[in-house]
Amino acid sequence: MISQADRDVFENLFILEVANNHWGSLDRGLKIIRDHATVVRYNNVRAAIKLQFRDVEGFIHPKYKGNQDLRYVKKTEATRLSREGFARLVQEIRTLSCIPMATPFDEASVDLCVEFDFPIIKVASSDLNDWPLLEKIASTRRPVIVSSGGASEKDLDDMVRFFERRHVPLAVNHCVSLYPSEDHELELGQVDYLRRRYPDHIIGLSTHEYHDWHSSMLVSYAKGARTWERHVDIRHDGVEVASYCSLPEQTDAWFKAFHKAREMCGGSGDTKRVVTRKETEYLDALVRGVYARRDLGPVYVFSRETFDRDFYLAIPLQKGQLSCREVMNGEKLMTDIQANEPLTIQHIDGPYNENAALRALILARGI
Repeated sequence: MISQADRDVFENLFILEVANNHWGSLDRGLKIIRDHATVVRYNNVRAAIKLQFRDVEGFIHPKYKGNQDLRYVKKTEATRLSREGFARLVQEIRTLSCIPMATPFDEASVDLCVEFDFPIIKVASSDLNDWPLLEKIASTRRPVIVSSGGASEKDLDDMVRFFERRHVPLAVNHCVSLYPSEDHELELGQVDYLRRRYPDHIIGLSTHEYHDWHSSMLVSYAKGARTWERHVDIRHDGVEVASYCSLPEQTDAWFKAFHKAREMCGGSGDTKRVVTRKETEYLDALVRGVYARRDLGPVYVFSRETFDRDFYLAIPLQKGQLSCREVMNGEKLMTDIQANEPLTIQHIDGPYNENAALRALILARGI
């Protein structure tokens, strides 16, 4: 069973992944944060804004530094930001009441997460079985979110047990590592699989689809996902926006889909819902009331065996009238009742007339 402590950390948490979309520009990074934090505020959701940390000097082998033919090397170098620049971004995230997070891709970057006192650390799907990195992250004792990506079942099991044995709070995000993902590639049924396999952990969705910002939210929420992650960006300075990144207006649509999903799914799936007064009143209008089939007097005693001979059920149910829901056996008529007249609590003795709560309920329902 998921602990309340884990729920407090992960449940209904959105992660807005800035990644390297700042392109090494502090001003661009600040604008991404401000524009999306505004959308967070106006949608009243709990959100983290997540950066990516790499110790560029040690992350790239000296032989390949400056290599423009290797995409990962080229992008890592092109998006480098100083420690002071990251500190300014983190300060802005906190100022705007969002949660600062990062995905560290090496051990030195884990130290930077600790230095900035991040409350949650993210593990990329590519690093799910990078054991030296996982050891370093676990040593911080901070809650962790891991994306499943293309991991095997054994890799997932090993990773979950690794953090469980160290008592590190863990959430697992279903993720398809395709950028962008087509709708038919989302495999949202994996949320069901992960919830069954890891029932003690919050399960989420890290998603990269680009056709709409509603459908996967509605489906994933209904399936039980309770934390979500998307890449975010802005249109600014003529920089091309990747199709899998969400612009502020798309993030807004995503949050609104979340609120719609919660509205449609209602309360907990673990207990019977509380039926609203509105619904009760609607159902009461469909209940059949008891009507006399013939004239009867005060000497009459109700019996299951003779009920169908002396009474019938029909709509509408009237205020104070007894219905098909009430059991009458052994009660007596207190006054005369005429054929086709509704049988009310004034006609009989017993609990429906004598119990104040039952009496109030029956008097309030019907037309």
